[in-house]
Amino acid sequence: MKEFEYLSELNDAQREGVENIEGPSMIIAGAGSGKTRVLTYRIAHLIRAYDVDPFHILALTFTNKAAREMRERIERVVGVDARSLWMGTFHSVFARILRSEAEKIHYPRNFTIYDTDDSRNLIKIIVKEMNLDDKTYKASTVHNRISAAKNRLIGYKEYNSNPVFMAEDAESMKPQLGTIYKTYQERLFRSGSMDFDDLLFNTNILLTEHPDVLLKYQHRFRYVLVDEFQDTNHSQYLITRKLSAVHQNISVVGDDAQSIYAFRGADIQNILNFERDYPDLKVYKLEQNYRSTKTIVNAANSVILKNKAQLRKNVWTDNHDGSLIELLRANSDSEEGKLIASSIFEERMNHQASNNEFAILYRTNSQSRAIEEALRRRNIKYKIIGGLSFYQRREIKDLLAYMKFTVNPNDEQAFRRIINLPKRGIGPTTVDKIILAAYDHDITITEVINNAQMFLPGRAAMAVGNFAQMIEIFRKTMAEEDAYNTAVEIAKRSGLLTELYNDKSLEGVSRYENAQELLNAIKEFVDDDELEREKDMAGFLQEVALLTGVDSDSDDDNDKVTLMTIHMAKGLEFNYIYISGLEEDLFPSQLMLSSRADLEEERRLFYVAITRAKEKLFMSYAQTRYRYGRLKHCEPSRFLDEVDPQFIKINQRYSSSFVPPAYQTNYAKNLVDGIRKEKKNQPLKRTNYRPPEDFTPSDTSGLSAGMKVEHPKFGYGKVTNIDESGPNRKAKVYFDDFGEKTLLLSFAKLRIHTN
Repeated sequence: MKEFEYLSELNDAQREGVENIEGPSMIIAGAGSGKTRVLTYRIAHLIRAYDVDPFHILALTFTNKAAREMRERIERVVGVDARSLWMGTFHSVFARILRSEAEKIHYPRNFTIYDTDDSRNLIKIIVKEMNLDDKTYKASTVHNRISAAKNRLIGYKEYNSNPVFMAEDAESMKPQLGTIYKTYQERLFRSGSMDFDDLLFNTNILLTEHPDVLLKYQHRFRYVLVDEFQDTNHSQYLITRKLSAVHQNISVVGDDAQSIYAFRGADIQNILNFERDYPDLKVYKLEQNYRSTKTIVNAANSVILKNKAQLRKNVWTDNHDGSLIELLRANSDSEEGKLIASSIFEERMNHQASNNEFAILYRTNSQSRAIEEALRRRNIKYKIIGGLSFYQRREIKDLLAYMKFTVNPNDEQAFRRIINLPKRGIGPTTVDKIILAAYDHDITITEVINNAQMFLPGRAAMAVGNFAQMIEIFRKTMAEEDAYNTAVEIAKRSGLLTELYNDKSLEGVSRYENAQELLNAIKEFVDDDELEREKDMAGFLQEVALLTGVDSDSDDDNDKVTLMTIHMAKGLEFNYIYISGLEEDLFPSQLMLSSRADLEEERRLFYVAITRAKEKLFMSYAQTRYRYGRLKHCEPSRFLDEVDPQFIKINQRYSSSFVPPAYQTNYAKNLVDGIRKEKKNQPLKRTNYRPPEDFTPSDTSGLSAGMKVEHPKFGYGKVTNIDESGPNRKAKVYFDDFGEKTLLLSFAKLRIHTN
């Protein structure tokens, strides 16, 4: 085959994954191993080497940002043909299919998409209408239950006929959950709307109940590629399997060690059992890490080895050894914040580093408070990822609601938000009458307000009639103008822009500027000719509805320390990483200790946190922390025990001097007692050693000096001394490639060689 220049950028394993395009394949990509490059070049290779029409390639990702970056890379290789690819998030691609085929499942083509706030507001209304206790039936809890059911393809009819679900709801003191689910779904349907989960749920219905549609897309998509396959749920897996059933050219890329979204419905069994579903599957392993130092890579490996449910791989790197991982030990959570801030300040000064090279990760959002306070005292700029995004701000949601109701005359949630905004004398009673009239007469909300005098008394009818005339003007504008000009008309004529402009407070000025920025975003959407997509208002609203947290965060001043949960950090990398709050019941979370599967997911989350670091990694824990208003004594996380001790040192300068014995892990005790003392400046020698697949540690209770041993990272060596003193046995071993190492036998994995 002709040699293509981009192939020279790949290592042998990556090249195999790119060049072998026929049949089912799975690319297991360790952290930092260049999976995006492989996926990108695989698609480019299909187009360049095999002349596959981009219209016949479906590539599914989990964020718009990932899809955008991949498309740009592909375009650099193949040119503008890349714009014809079917590439995007699961939800955006399936929303596109649903718009084309909506009538087949009895939805309008201009259906609107409810975000989480819209869904929960509707649930609150239903709970109130049913006279239920809103503390028992919290909108977030109900919504999560409905979402979990949809992700398992359980509709409200199946839910309400399942005695197990009924018993679970009764036991949780929420026996009306099934009724709320039914009402919620019926209201969505009447509103011509789908929530986020419906985009997958309804695509499955479409492909299952309409074989002609399934066949159409099976023949269109000759090649199906799925990124981050370990994060797929049951619904996503079934769709991709159906779409690739004819040609069987499905290629999935992922890392089971980074499966951390079970709470969203992700099923790690999809990747663990993929070979069972495709017996002729080709498996390619990307094991060379290009991101991190040897210390970080090996520390991460030592942690993830503890998981039983995994696809075995040996991640390694040719990068330099790097610094040991530094452990910061604090008396309290507020002191932990101070230690982290001080450490960042010093690292920044010593290495001329920028703020944006640092990230602080935590298990829960509530941990950010003490850290933020400490950073502010040090005048260190920071930003929080995953906070209130631009499109969740009140003034933005107000304008978007006007646009939604203009596009979809049945959108009840949008109507409720805007009918009296700005205030026009239309109260909740009038709104309820309008909604009830639409239900009773089986007509749209717009038909009711256009004939308000038939359903409402005089003054209310006049106010509603004026509102209806304004909406009708918006719809005429939308039919004749692009999305931007329509949005400007809505912003001005609705009175929202004037109301924001007249508020001269600091908050008011900021809100007005946000509204102007929304109009700028719509203008940019209309002027963007790079992608083939609808430039109308419905197209813009769909794009906004499908934004993820990472996609929508933006900041003009990028030189800031990044704060975020570890879940939000997935797919990102920084030179300096701080993992805070490494305490039992916090990380691992006390909610994730009821089963081995839960604990292994927490361990994978820890693995993800470690592997975000490129150059230097810091870990911290507090001995006391305020939780739920009470001061709690904290025990260091069991995960600290699971990091091979040779890769960690306590930072004595940025750590409290006293660790109460009752709150020390075994490893913390070992460090404090000085059992392990490495020569800090002894360089590790480069080695290409990799353990055999059948490597199994031996029982080291009878280990003695003179025995030959094998270590999964250091290779072959000879025991020079056994020390029985102290609370833990330890051995000195001289390794051929690494020199002498002192190993705690409770941690070390040694295979004894008798010959």
